[in-house]
Amino acid sequence: MADDLGIGDLGCYGNGTLRTPNIDRLAEHGVKLTHHIAAASVCTPSRAAFLTGRYPIRSGMVSYNGYRVLQWTGVPGGLPASEVTFAKLLKDSGYTTGLIGKWHLGLNCETSSDHCHHPLSHGFDHFYGMPFSMMADCQQWALSERRVGLQNRLRLCCQILSLAVLTLAAGKLTRLLPVSWTPAVLLAISAAAVFSIAHFLGDLIVYADCFLMRNHDITEQPMRFERTTSLLLTETETFLKKNRRGPFLLFVSFLHVHTPLVTTRDFVGRSQHGLYGDNVEELDWMVGQVLGRLEEEGLSASTLVYFTSDHGGSLESQLEGRQYGGWNGVYRGGKGMGGWEGGIRVPGIFRWPGVLPAGRVVHEPTSLMDVFPTVVQLAGGRVPQDREIDGRDLWPLLLGTARHSPHEFLFHYCEHMVHAARWHQRDAGKVWKVHYATPVFQPEGAGACYGRGVCPCFGENVTEHDPPLLFELTRDPGERHALTPNTEPEFHAVLARVRQEVDGHRQGVRLAFQQLGTYLNTWRPWLQPCCGRFPLCWCRPEDDAQ
Repeated sequence: MADDLGIGDLGCYGNGTLRTPNIDRLAEHGVKLTHHIAAASVCTPSRAAFLTGRYPIRSGMVSYNGYRVLQWTGVPGGLPASEVTFAKLLKDSGYTTGLIGKWHLGLNCETSSDHCHHPLSHGFDHFYGMPFSMMADCQQWALSERRVGLQNRLRLCCQILSLAVLTLAAGKLTRLLPVSWTPAVLLAISAAAVFSIAHFLGDLIVYADCFLMRNHDITEQPMRFERTTSLLLTETETFLKKNRRGPFLLFVSFLHVHTPLVTTRDFVGRSQHGLYGDNVEELDWMVGQVLGRLEEEGLSASTLVYFTSDHGGSLESQLEGRQYGGWNGVYRGGKGMGGWEGGIRVPGIFRWPGVLPAGRVVHEPTSLMDVFPTVVQLAGGRVPQDREIDGRDLWPLLLGTARHSPHEFLFHYCEHMVHAARWHQRDAGKVWKVHYATPVFQPEGAGACYGRGVCPCFGENVTEHDPPLLFELTRDPGERHALTPNTEPEFHAVLARVRQEVDGHRQGVRLAFQQLGTYLNTWRPWLQPCCGRFPLCWCRPEDDAQ
């Protein structure tokens, strides 16, 4: 799974200027899905849905107040213990399970080491990587995703405290200080001090969040990014070599191509699309290294390989007129932009030599959530019957024994709200898409939501549509031409049918406690993972120690 990769960034999905030969060969020798959909347009809810086969609202991996993802490692929110991942079910079926790379589904609940949300608590036998996420802040980029917000909150708290102290002590202070030091001057000095403290604390927390773990131990804090790629590849190769004789599940969750686009020297300047293109081409090389290790260990013929991205490319990643995010091909919108196709249409490639037909292309609607029942049943496990599973078994569709996708309807959430829904009208060969709300982003089709890090799901910068927008994706995959009663005779009938399904779906969703809301997504110092005592978080890299 790539991070923030646009579907239009790959040669096998139409890109003619970026070089992705390894991923392209994967598609050439396997089955390529062209209508593959993420359950959310941002990473935490999308990855939760991928691992559990359930819409993120069912597990509480949403918020109601603008927090789209987990903001810090030092928060108690995360994938609840009650959720069942496909890793857990494969482990129960005798598979050795591993996760290498990004997690971003929480870590601790009550202490800095209880690891209640850790990958090892969700079915993985082995974990090596970032329990959080690669953020632009990790390298102090101008494209700060969290530092500014945290500093603003810290600054407000400190200002309130400072005003209270000044109010109580104003009389005594004015007697001790020169006459020229009026309360206004004192307030200005206090505000400057508050700003400095807030800025320092913000940088410190962000810096401390960029670290690597092996299982429950922090191995490198902060990360040295010039070595991260080689460390993750070495860990992947070691896992494959160690487990070549038994059944295994390995989830390689790349840190590429999320900002700050950490790229090794060998790939800097190689592409036609700046640092982002360099990072994509290095990602492809990493995929090739993993596939090459499978071949060397004699595992290619007995291993199902799946490649995807957690959601669409980030149009918001712009700095001084340059684009540092991905390209979503013909699809409108991008990461974080509600239900627009560019934020949720992702690559989907399955390869199993001698089992799956090489070169097969499937245009039917499918979902990342479908991986859950597909791999569980392939491994001889049983899909849980005590909860709603929204994913569907893809195996007949991949083999070609089924003509149509098992999905008739798919719902597209932005936080807790259904922004859009699609209806696969199989008998008519049409896929309808209805938008109830869309974020306002500028410039149209290419830009940002008024300087915000990620588009909002509600509020003044979101348009609620009455009547809803209607598109027919088989004719208009880029969602460029909204249909009207004058241009589409079935306009009202389609809206009514989709509305009926949306209402039925929402009534059937049993709300879980929100894990991404303010209460569980606010930084707590006692939950901050740290090699030493916060703020002195520093770990010597493993190879240096040796």
